[in-house]
Amino acid sequence: MKVMVNGQPGNMASLLASRVVQTEGFELAPYSLTGPEITQSHVVVAGIDVKLIPPPDKNLIEYVAFNNKGLLVADFTHPDAVNSNAQLYTSYHVPFVMGTTGGDRKGLIKTVESSDISAVIATNMAKQVVALTAMFQYAAEAFPGAFAGFDFELVESHQSTKVDTSGTMREMVKYLAQLGLNCSEDDIVKVRDPNAQLAMGVPESALKGHAFHTYTLTSPDGTVLFKIQHNMLGRNAYAAGALDALKFLEQKVLSGDKGNVYSMIDVLRAQP
Repeated sequence: MKVMVNGQPGNMASLLASRVVQTEGFELAPYSLTGPEITQSHVVVAGIDVKLIPPPDKNLIEYVAFNNKGLLVADFTHPDAVNSNAQLYTSYHVPFVMGTTGGDRKGLIKTVESSDISAVIATNMAKQVVALTAMFQYAAEAFPGAFAGFDFELVESHQSTKVDTSGTMREMVKYLAQLGLNCSEDDIVKVRDPNAQLAMGVPESALKGHAFHTYTLTSPDGTVLFKIQHNMLGRNAYAAGALDALKFLEQKVLSGDKGNVYSMIDVLRAQP
């Protein structure tokens, strides 16, 4: 099965493309949708020449899909392209993994559910972080209001090229609010300045690829402190999860699955 990894030469897309080449049963499609700011016409991934397709030429995916039956797409493009890309994929009957955050998420889901393909859509592809988020979801549903009255500090740091607020942090804020914190997405402190990142402990070697999240919860009288932190260096964990999502979607395609939206939780549950 061929996999078209869109978003190259971006770091995440490029890393996943190299992983696809190394994975038995997958073949990297020699095309990739890219952004309007990209001036180069192609990249080379493990000896494979990949043509970069800028927005005016997006309909080339019709050619790619027609000539590569069984095509899957992995999207790591730009938040502004999320919904238009999803509409493009569904119009050409191409199942996809959407790892790009942002866009109209409800509209994204509706696009898939009204189509004849299925997709894996996730704001975070790192399986361990997904499992942690699921724990918070369980706690929020089982013990609503458990942290009522607590003060909080919510900080996320990513590479300066990440334009949107972390989707994982936004999801966690939703569960923390259910647990009783008077918090919203507006309370998230988004760190993108390299000097500030160095000061908070991000290694210089990871400034171009990291995810540091810290959730600090303090009781009203200051006698109880909870600090939950997950720090990711580089993108290997995300690439591994995205590859598992592609394998999961491949099985769904082979079983004739259509019109369903899956999450990384579904991917995790399907693994032995």
